[in-house]
Amino acid sequence: MNKQNNNYIQKFVLSAILAFIMIVSVPNIAICGQVPELGVKNSTRTVPNADGFIQRWLILEPIAANGDTQNAVQRIVKTEYFPNQFTVVPKDGDKVTVNESELTWHAVDTNEYNVNLYYFADLVGTNCNNALFWTVVVVNCPEEMTNVRLAIGSNSASVWWVNGEEVIGIYGNRCTVIDDGVSKRLTLKKGPNVIRGAVVNASGAADFCARFLDSEGKPLKGYTVNVE
Repeated sequence: MNKQNNNYIQKFVLSAILAFIMIVSVPNIAICGQVPELGVKNSTRTVPNADGFIQRWLILEPIAANGDTQNAVQRIVKTEYFPNQFTVVPKDGDKVTVNESELTWHAVDTNEYNVNLYYFADLVGTNCNNALFWTVVVVNCPEEMTNVRLAIGSNSASVWWVNGEEVIGIYGNRCTVIDDGVSKRLTLKKGPNVIRGAVVNASGAADFCARFLDSEGKPLKGYTVNVE
């Protein structure tokens, strides 16, 4: 190997290392590399993690959808694809029929703060391009929790509901950023509260993250999550 080639290799390796350092040093940017687990029995992800993120969800296999502008996404998520779309609290293995195709709800666990929809789609034998993902979780509160906010991030666009009320929407081709969208102050009632999200992805990587913040903007704890 001559000196010129050796210098070239050294420069290439150095550039790659610097690029990696730049990525991991940017605050609040998600790195989507983990593969979620499906259908975990006796899950340990029944409480938010140390930073308040919900790590267990029910996710429906993707529905074909195209568009990430606000108008397009609102049209997509307001289209009725299956009965009781905005009220159903599914269970792992439940099925719906969309455009003559049978789709399944899956209990999904992640050991990260975000759920990687790219790998989820791969696990269920499809892909996440031009796709709509519905996700649901039940948050059980031991007492009423006031002045909390739902904080989310997604790749790409997403819309979120708490107990049937639309509370956040973020739009456009974007990477997941922690707390990219934050709702107005709201109240979680004592007992079960239904959190529902719709993530619309154009192409490539897709993921989302969600947590509640308390009245001081700190991660909310003291509740459990349920997908059974």
